[in-house]
Amino acid sequence: MRVLIVEDEPDVARHIARVLTAAGFLPEISGDGESAQFLSDTEDFGAVILDLGLPRLDGLSVLRSWREAGKTMPVIALTARGSWRDRVEGINIGADDYISKPFEAEELVARLRAVLRRSAGHASPEIIVGNLRLDTRTMQVTIDGVPAKLSPLEYRAASYLLHHRGQIVGFRELYEHVYGAGESFSNTLETLIGRVRKRLGPSLIETRKGAGYYVPDKPA
Repeated sequence: MRVLIVEDEPDVARHIARVLTAAGFLPEISGDGESAQFLSDTEDFGAVILDLGLPRLDGLSVLRSWREAGKTMPVIALTARGSWRDRVEGINIGADDYISKPFEAEELVARLRAVLRRSAGHASPEIIVGNLRLDTRTMQVTIDGVPAKLSPLEYRAASYLLHHRGQIVGFRELYEHVYGAGESFSNTLETLIGRVRKRLGPSLIETRKGAGYYVPDKPA
């Protein structure tokens, strides 16, 4: 899943990107509010980690413009320790969560996974479809309790589809959340989904011709 990191401190941004990559996400960095607005208008992100103290256009203004435009992606606000007024205003504007600097990597990942679950309507850290169970904490997929061996790309594709079960996920949308927006769209996605079906079962992921892929919320 693609996650936009909006942070003007390069070292902090790179650290967050490394942490998210290790956790199975596909991060992209923006260093100021204006570029973050442009990216959100032109590309699709599953979530945003947004520093509120940004140059050019502050984080609260960016968040306000997103929510006024109807953008619903989960947003975790980064704040300086002690800036409780910004945290309150951010939550009132539409932030889904906040975390104070400095923070532990494990806490950031846990909060990100939690807001993604809630935005998809899942209260539990585990996603269950039939005999398949995805544990978002351990990044492990099991079938009848037996771990399925998935490559990082296979896990990323399976996780995105399972988070959006009951919805048709467009081919390009899934491609960008697996490989990134900078990659040229190709038939490698079909090959990847073929491998996921071999690992998790041929009936889990349906192909909707001309539209995308679909995982039933309640399999037959």
